[in-house]
Amino acid sequence: MDDRTGDTAAQAPLPGPDRHGDHPAPPSPAISRTQGDTPAPEATWAPADPATAVPGTYGAHRGAPGDPRAVAPAGPSPAGPPPAFPPPFHGAGATPAPGSGYPTGPYATYPHPHHVPAPWTGPPGGGPPPRAWYGRPAQRDQSGTVLFLSCVAAVVAVVSLVAGVSIVVVAPRQPDTPNGVDVATVRNDDLRARPNRVDVDLIDHPLYGVAVPPPVDCALPPLDVDSDASWEAFASEAGTCLNELWIPVMDELRLFPDLPEITVTEEALDTDTEDAFTLAYYESDRGLITVVLPNVREVSEFVPEDEQEIVWLALMGHEYAHHVQHATGILNVSHELRRTAGSQADELETLRRTELQAECMAGVGLRGLTDPDGDALDVVNRHFNEGGDLDTHGSAANRDHWLRAGWEGTTVAGCNTYDAPVERVA
Repeated sequence: MDDRTGDTAAQAPLPGPDRHGDHPAPPSPAISRTQGDTPAPEATWAPADPATAVPGTYGAHRGAPGDPRAVAPAGPSPAGPPPAFPPPFHGAGATPAPGSGYPTGPYATYPHPHHVPAPWTGPPGGGPPPRAWYGRPAQRDQSGTVLFLSCVAAVVAVVSLVAGVSIVVVAPRQPDTPNGVDVATVRNDDLRARPNRVDVDLIDHPLYGVAVPPPVDCALPPLDVDSDASWEAFASEAGTCLNELWIPVMDELRLFPDLPEITVTEEALDTDTEDAFTLAYYESDRGLITVVLPNVREVSEFVPEDEQEIVWLALMGHEYAHHVQHATGILNVSHELRRTAGSQADELETLRRTELQAECMAGVGLRGLTDPDGDALDVVNRHFNEGGDLDTHGSAANRDHWLRAGWEGTTVAGCNTYDAPVERVA
């Protein structure tokens, strides 16, 4: 069974229809009028189960060089400074290639003597010159050993130092360990579970604390009621404007439902009475608002040409209000209260509270999309709410009252029909 909330424009009462006035729902045990359990609205915003229809008035390495050794010359001392030692290798020890072992490090700088004595020219009178090295004469039995041991010690010290540096330099850097968890590797079947059920209080709902949305510049195309193409263009633009108007309210509530589509149909719906028929209806399971063209065209004969756009915009605004009720969980609770009502009178009262709230939200939409200083409110009330009391949608006076409340309100609390006295929803 389709979950349709439709709207009618006629005089005779519809006693608690489940679908467009077809037949009443059987009485069931009563539950609380104002509060029920319903699933939290999800991204797709499909209802938890099919519900009854609500008719209405509107439908991210070098090897180390050899150690320098001092060797005394075999002949006379050279006439000049000693030969230069290999130049030092400046810089830090190079990091070895893998498998090459520790490097010996840089060459140690071997100091040149600060003073080089002049070459010996021999004593007066000639004679062989003494064998000498620069500076003090060499003592072979000790100096060679001392020099050798000193060099060995120096090499050992350098090698030890370089080895220590190499250990520090070559030690591989441990990779950073991420602090978080790669969510791509996490599999938790609990994440597939439906969210917990939440209580939706029809009287104390967060929706009522939200300010009415600011006006939207809506340039509706002229409507030729006899042209299907004109109706499709008009309905599409009206839907765009209504989406833009109500999205800030949904954002305020942190709700992100799929946007509804407004379409038209040439197929007339069956009705049980001669003077009550559906002009438009909302299907929550499909997110679809449908305007029934045969019935609308019949009514349009009594609407002046320059008022057609305002009147039918109000019709679509009423049906869009049912979408807002569905997105906030109100509509599902209303359906459940009707289904479990203890009497037909209780069922019809719940239905009227739901429909009159939609009428009030239609007033919010009408003011937000038209000139607030214009006569749109009076035009709509004159054509829809001047006569014809309906058991399903309330009396003409109450429909006028709630449309005006939406137009004049500053918060959606002005549309809280579920907290209204019985006489205001009669």
